[in-house]
Amino acid sequence: MKITVDEGLCCASGMCVVRADQVFDQREEDGIVLVLDDAPPPEHHDAVREAAAACPTGAISLTE
Repeated sequence: MKITVDEGLCCASGMCVVRADQVFDQREEDGIVLVLDDAPPPEHHDAVREAAAACPTGAISLTE
């Protein structure tokens, strides 16, 4: 799995962090998503898929 994000689409809702805090964080100054691991290990894949699905703007893209 490979994660990419479009920071321009991110609305800083934090849903990704709620779903997969091992993989996502938010910048302190504006809340925009930070990817901590753009190729997470398999044990995080389900949480990352949930995070991408929960993103209200579709800023998170996954390549399986």
